[in-house]
Amino acid sequence: MALNQLVDSRDARFVLFEMFHVDKLNAYDAFSTFDRDAYEATLDLAEKIAMEKVYPVNAEGDRTGARYDPKTKSVAVPEGYRAAKSVFDEAGFTGLANDPEWGGTGMPDVMYRAVLEYFFAASLSFTAYVTLAVGAANLVKNFAPAEVKKIYLEKMISGEWGGTMCLTEPDAGSDVGALKTKAVRQKDGTFLITGQKIFITAGENDLYDNIIHPVLARIEGDPPGTKGISIFLVPKYHVKPDGSIGDRNDVVCSGIEHKMGIKGSSTCTLNFGDNGECAGYLMGEERQGMKIMFQMMNEARLDVAIEALGVASSAYLHAATYAKNRVQGAGPAKKGEAARPVEIVKHPDVKRMLIWMKSHVEAMRMLTMLAAYSTDIAHEAGGETAREAQALLDFLIPICKAGNTDLAWLVTAEAIQVHGGYGYCSDYPVEQLARDSKILSIYEGTNGIQSMDLTMRKLLMNPGMYNYNVFKKRIGETIDRARNIVDTAYIAAVEKGLAGMDDAVRFLAKEMEAGRIQEVYAVATPLQHSFRMLAHAWMHLWSMSICVPKLKEIAGDAGGDAIRSLAGDNGEAAFYYGKLLSSRFFLGSEFRKYFGLLESVISGERAVVESFDQTFTGALEG
Repeated sequence: MALNQLVDSRDARFVLFEMFHVDKLNAYDAFSTFDRDAYEATLDLAEKIAMEKVYPVNAEGDRTGARYDPKTKSVAVPEGYRAAKSVFDEAGFTGLANDPEWGGTGMPDVMYRAVLEYFFAASLSFTAYVTLAVGAANLVKNFAPAEVKKIYLEKMISGEWGGTMCLTEPDAGSDVGALKTKAVRQKDGTFLITGQKIFITAGENDLYDNIIHPVLARIEGDPPGTKGISIFLVPKYHVKPDGSIGDRNDVVCSGIEHKMGIKGSSTCTLNFGDNGECAGYLMGEERQGMKIMFQMMNEARLDVAIEALGVASSAYLHAATYAKNRVQGAGPAKKGEAARPVEIVKHPDVKRMLIWMKSHVEAMRMLTMLAAYSTDIAHEAGGETAREAQALLDFLIPICKAGNTDLAWLVTAEAIQVHGGYGYCSDYPVEQLARDSKILSIYEGTNGIQSMDLTMRKLLMNPGMYNYNVFKKRIGETIDRARNIVDTAYIAAVEKGLAGMDDAVRFLAKEMEAGRIQEVYAVATPLQHSFRMLAHAWMHLWSMSICVPKLKEIAGDAGGDAIRSLAGDNGEAAFYYGKLLSSRFFLGSEFRKYFGLLESVISGERAVVESFDQTFTGALEG
């Protein structure tokens, strides 16, 4: 039952080259030196390293975890991570999408994200270290002073130095504006930082020679709330003018969390300035910290969406492999013949579980890579094309982050179910995947926050609802392309879904106008779930519009039985037929749940708003 892949590599290529034609990005100067062969080679290398070097240390990392030494206040990562990271760095993946000026490869962001899926599928804990380093490097590139950038950036992009993201404090979690970390201006232009940050991924570890912390703090005398926040670069070790490492800065790890999952990832409490000597360097302008940090947060939210995709992909493929090999229960027998035990994949309910997982994983992959592809178009295209791409990206980020992470928890649970009692035991990897996946709906902005961001900033408060109109425009273009190709029933489902969303948006806009803000917030999460389902229906219709003609090229006018027979011998026929079945299941069965969900959004039921206030008493008193 050996698993030969954690990501469906054929499907990854379908998304990149048949849906989005990523190879044609070489029309832009930034990507002119890359062609499909270069991208294919990159994907092949990523899969090879992920399967051979990273995946084998995943279970070990879960068993041993990150280990904190209270005497030295240091953290040791699981044995095996260092060797895996060495190969990762040698391949240049940390700088894959970064500027050649600083030692990067300069590939499109969508290729970097596609590569990440392989590594997150192999080990979420390991890969979190490197993505934090990339995010911190991007902040340094865009906002650090020139002299700092010159000294720090190349070492960060090479993977020699790591990075973090320091927002959360004991009394300032989701409410970042309540932070207490303070920055005091010094005569030499630096700042002394004092305060504590908690839940800092990769905050202390022995993978990197130096760790660069972007830290949110309030300059002494600046106003309260988010408007008074600035952002500072705080290195673990001071850096000399020649780029070599100097003395230790006054930032220490005072402990790590003991968690349900991602045990190989060090989740740290960091103390800044306990001895009054923590030096920080202002990035960007004063009191622009939240605006600047949102760049890293948006990148990180897309990273988390891909974390969820990778975990879900791994869980689905483990379940499918198990189901094809596990023999149990009698299959249907012809009259007069004795029933015999069969592989459980032949039982209809197991088939249902597997196609449910497949349809969701494929939709997650399509939508998340569309968001990443939109990043490249927004950066390179210019004009209205870039403006629309940015609007679509902004709209998709909360849908991908929240949608993928909610689904990862459900997909891993279903994978356990396919394995039966064995899935609940640590003999099989799916129970670890479930434990690892739960954090994803919590960190980088809880999914409730993503839902409120989508409902308010990206929809109802967005000028002219431009983001939503771009989203609708793109769905309309897919509907038009699908005509005379895809069965009209599937097209009609998406058309009906889009009309239903228009009704829901109009309803919520009227609620806002009437001042019923709490009522709108109360349905933000069901609305986000609805948008996720509509977006996934869009992806499946898009997929069908490609797969139907591709399958016809292979099978001609052959009917269903002939296609199924052909798929048994022809890998490409099997792939496209499997894609069609996945999309038919989603649009013909799963998407029907969407309309009931929309009804809950526009029901006007006020129970949520009225509950748990001063009138709600009884068993909860005291």
